[in-house]
Formats: sequence, structure tokens, C-alpha cells
Amino acid sequence: MRETAKTAIWLGVAALLATLAAVTEPERVTPEILSDQGEPFYPGFRDPEQARVIEVIDYDEATATARPLKIEFRRGRWVVASHHNYPVELGDRLARHAAGLVDLRKDMVRSDSADDHAQFGVIDPLETRVTSLAGRGKRITLRDARGDVLADYIFGKPVEGKPGYRYVRVPGRKRTYMVRTEADPSARLADWVEPNLLRLSASALRRIVLQMYAIDETFGRVTRSETLPLVREGGGWSGAEKLPPGSLQPLLDTLERLRIVDVRPKPPSVAQDLRQGQVRLSLESALSFRQYGFFLTPQGRLLAKEGELSVETDDGLVYVLRFGEVATSGGEIKSAGGRGENRFLMVTVSHDPARASKYGGDGASGERRAKELNQRFADWYYVISGADFERLRPGRKESAPAGGAVPGPAQPPASPKPPSAGESAAPPPAPSQQQSQP
Repeated sequence: MRETAKTAIWLGVAALLATLAAVTEPERVTPEILSDQGEPFYPGFRDPEQARVIEVIDYDEATATARPLKIEFRRGRWVVASHHNYPVELGDRLARHAAGLVDLRKDMVRSDSADDHAQFGVIDPLETRVTSLAGRGKRITLRDARGDVLADYIFGKPVEGKPGYRYVRVPGRKRTYMVRTEADPSARLADWVEPNLLRLSASALRRIVLQMYAIDETFGRVTRSETLPLVREGGGWSGAEKLPPGSLQPLLDTLERLRIVDVRPKPPSVAQDLRQGQVRLSLESALSFRQYGFFLTPQGRLLAKEGELSVETDDGLVYVLRFGEVATSGGEIKSAGGRGENRFLMVTVSHDPARASKYGGDGASGERRAKELNQRFADWYYVISGADFERLRPGRKESAPAGGAVPGPAQPPASPKPPSAGESAAPPPAPSQQQSQP
């Protein structure tokens, strides 16, 4: 009985101590700042196929402007809705970005203070109540077919010392997280479209003609003009010795990988004419061309403010690239790369069976490609970077006057009959202002 009593006493003491510990020990709680750590941002967004709109808004500190880009699925195809519904040509990139933004998790809470937003680069690029130009992030919004938000983020700076992580915040909330993600959608048009605008391979090039001329718009004449042909012969190019040293390869490389930085649509009637390989002199066409630095002569020839370049390929294709006005309006088309000013570009394509036969190429294939390319080029005035413009218009070896042309006598029209839009020859006198803009 004595041992039983002792055991009971010890059990009672133990129970009392346990009770006291439960009463006196502070309650263990998760700090509020860590309450959602590890959770998905948008648990209801699981299927990337739901996304039918991707909006990306980046911020350019140099110009203090937000740069928006909106990709949208319309009528069975993806288009850049923010850039005149230009067709998206890199659909796989859309799928990758949408998949990369599904099921993002709040891996680690970094701060709960709005004062830290600039430090982490997560200030909303559209925020008007904050005066700071620095520290603004990239806002990425995905919507479904009805326009409802599937996910909305502000991506900030990469996390120091943690590769693959960056700071992320939800718009309208103070908390900033460190998130593991490789997703980084671009707000640049060039990153969503085919990087080879002309669909050219340098190995297919057979002849390039640089036509450098200046147009006196007041008196309606060509004041300076020079033509420089480059012909592929064996393993080299005849005529290349007349170019500035080191300029031939950049010219060839740019033709093969020409990128655009923006677009402007042509009027439907003008685009329809160009699809048919012709240019009709009308009020609408004259006004449209002149706005971007292109001019129609009474003979129907199309001239460009900064000259032109024609390219022949082994399958009989003849490209004509015409260089127009400086493109100065709107965000990203303001002087890219710090090398000169961006330019408007018009591209037309024709097919010559005789050239295909001469070069030993596939004439039938070339004819089909010419039609396809004209369908593509007819709708748009393109904007190319100033650096690419300079590479495509290198001038001659000797020092040339401002404007890139070498002084020479004005040349008369090569032929009185109106040529097609795809033709390129020694330019005739330009129309006067009254003729070009009736």
C-alpha cells in the first residue's frame, strides 16, 4: 500500500506540473508576416490554356514613361493588340510565358512595408502617387477570354545572391516576396515577332544594289544620286571594295536578321494595290506615303526620303527596301541602341523568272514566295533601329556628304512607263509638293 501511495503522489505532482506548464507557457503562433509564405499566388489559375490576354507594362527610367504591350487571342490567332493588331509569329513563346506564370508561389516573404518597394524594384509602373522614377517594376497581367484576371504581378529586381529568384508583389498590396521563377515576358515588340523580317538567307543572295539619292521636296527633283551594285562572284562580292572597310559583312548579316521595333498600318486601299504589285496615284496613297517619308511620281514610281536598297536572290526574288522618315514618336521607337535615329521602312517583293534561270534557282518556288511575302509586307510600314538603318546604307568608301549620298547630276527617269511597286531603278525626278499632296 505504501508504494501505491507514493506512485499516486508522484503522478499527481506530474499532472500538476503539466497543468502549470500549459497555463504559463506562451502560446506558439505563426507571425502574421509569414502567414501566407509558401502558398500559391493564384490557386485557381492552373491551366495556361485559359490565358487569352497577356499584358506587359515595363518602365523606361530614361524617358520616364511606361511602355505597354498587349498580346491577345482574336479570331483564331494571336495578335499584338497594342501595336495595331500585328500578328504574333512566336506562338511557342506565348505558351512558355503563360506556363511559367501558372502556380507561382510566395516562396519567402521579404518585406511588409511599402517603403521597401523602390529598393526591391516593385513599384507599380502605372503608379501616379509615387514620384520616384527609379524602382519601378514590370507589371504582368493574364486574363481569360471574358477579360477576367487570372493572375496579376509586379516583377521587380533579381534577388542578390539567389540565382533564379526575383522580388514579386501583387498590385495593390504592400507585401513583397522572393519568388523562384524564370518567367520574364518582354514589353518589346521585337521579342514577339519573327527576328528575320525578310525571310532571307545570306547564302541565297546574288546581287545587292545600293541607291543613294536625295529628294528636293520644294522643287521636286533628285539633287544627288548614286548607284552602287554588289555582285556575288565565286566566294566574294565584286564592288565591295567601294564600300567603307568592314561594312559588307554587317550589311549581309542585317539583311538576314533584320528586326522591327514598331509598325504602322497602311490604308486598306494602298495595301490592296501593293498586294497586286502596283501603286496607284491617289489622294489617300500620296498622303499616306508622304507621312512616312515616301513619294509618288506622276509616272507611278515610289521614291524614299533616304534612298533604297534592292536585293536579288537565287530563286528570282527581288526585294526593294525603301528608307523613309525618322521615327520619333512613342516610347521604344525613339532612337534604339544609341546609334542614329530609327527609320520607317517599306518593303516590296517581285519575282523575275529570268533571274531565277540565270542564277540556277527554283523559279516556281520563288514565285510562290514572292506572293506570300507581298501579302505580308503590303499591310505595314515598319520601323527599324537606327543601327540597322546605318548598316543597310553604308555609303561609299570615300567620305560622303551628310545624308549618305555622293553629289552627282540629277538623273532622268529610266523609262516613261509606270513600273510596278517591286521595281527599283535609277530614280526619276521626285514630284513637287503639290503633286505628291494634292
